[in-house]
Amino acid sequence: MLTRRAEPQIAWDVVTLDELVPADHLVRKVSALIDFSFIYDAVADLYSANGRPSVDPVMLVMYLLLGFLFGIESERRIEQELQVNVAFRWFLGLGLRERVPDHSTISQNRRRRFDGQNLFRQLFEHVLFQCLECGLVGGRLILTDSTHVKANASKHSLYRVTAEREAAWFTERLDTYETLERERLDLPQPKRKESRPESQYVEKTISITDPDSGYLSRPGKPTGMHYLSHQSLDAKHGLIVDVAVTPGNVTDATPYLGRIEYMCKEIGLPIEAVGVDSAYDIGLVHQVLSEENIEIYTPENSEVPKHKVEFTREDFRYDEVTDEFICPASCCLTVRQVKRGDCVVSREYKANHRDCKVCQHRAKCLAPSQASRRVQVNIFEDAIRRNHKRDGTARHKQVLDLRQISCEGTFAAQKERHNLRRTFRRGLQAVEDHCLLSATAMNLKRMVKCLG
Repeated sequence: MLTRRAEPQIAWDVVTLDELVPADHLVRKVSALIDFSFIYDAVADLYSANGRPSVDPVMLVMYLLLGFLFGIESERRIEQELQVNVAFRWFLGLGLRERVPDHSTISQNRRRRFDGQNLFRQLFEHVLFQCLECGLVGGRLILTDSTHVKANASKHSLYRVTAEREAAWFTERLDTYETLERERLDLPQPKRKESRPESQYVEKTISITDPDSGYLSRPGKPTGMHYLSHQSLDAKHGLIVDVAVTPGNVTDATPYLGRIEYMCKEIGLPIEAVGVDSAYDIGLVHQVLSEENIEIYTPENSEVPKHKVEFTREDFRYDEVTDEFICPASCCLTVRQVKRGDCVVSREYKANHRDCKVCQHRAKCLAPSQASRRVQVNIFEDAIRRNHKRDGTARHKQVLDLRQISCEGTFAAQKERHNLRRTFRRGLQAVEDHCLLSATAMNLKRMVKCLG
């Protein structure tokens, strides 16, 4: 029997919005776990006591969060979804006949009213603290990596400039270690501007449309203007415990120590060990983490150093009592100066050029352009050696495998389903807000999965 449906569009039904949303829908579970009313207190100072009524600020934030929860990149598309999606309306507290806020209202509030207020970091931390209270974050093993986020910058807007290299964010830390080492060796303190390698001029690629972005050019990565989202995950359930954004031409290790301090002091994580890739395997990181009694696991360094001469540092015996190196011809190399690199401070031991001039091993020990033999020692060498003693152990393999699975898997999920592949926003702060919302959406879904 052929059945023809009547036109239901004109039928009258008496229902509540709550009845139309399935009991197991994601928005129901998120709403049951998180109380978003803290936003009222966070933005109270941004609104006047008089004037026209505003759009509910909680609705504004939840409007944006919906886009990241369900992978809707455009605020205009979120508005269109809200016109027909009763679950989204229920989540925002909009009735079936209520007008949906215009996408431009959302955009202007995000860009103007909330600019510089760290509102989205407060949202991220609010969800994170809820996870901490529920016991979903252990905080003892932290896994860190970065991923590129394509900037909203036209390739036709790029130009090259010569600019002074900016000081790295850890420059002051190196200054402290260099000062202490010079005091210990009774060497004069240098003029900082002259000693820092960042005072050199470098060629940079700048975008007119988004000057805050950086030109990414790494093996295996797309070239062009990008940002880097640096994320740290807790090993217990893979929840994201920190997000920081830098231009795409910044090294991974540059913001790392500052983020470790943030996680320890601001979030209150009892970090005992960290797992990172080889980009973080630098002396300063090893030294600072060792001083904080934090174990660091990095991939084994299989790179074989290249030497221009036959005699290497291993052919020189170190005398701890006199703080000297003894060469194969029994001559002494004494400390002459402290040298500063981009992320390292080294002691330079140097032989007397008169001894080298008549040495029988000169051809094996010195390049033709050298007058005397030098040996450089990284002042962070002991910390590096102690941490790399764990290379190849079962724990070392476990941490690195977990880092690769957790970090790479999380980035893949965020790029596929939570808007981390690219950003339409411009400026460092706006892009960080974008990445924080993506991380918040990811944490909410994992929180729902863990708590049901």
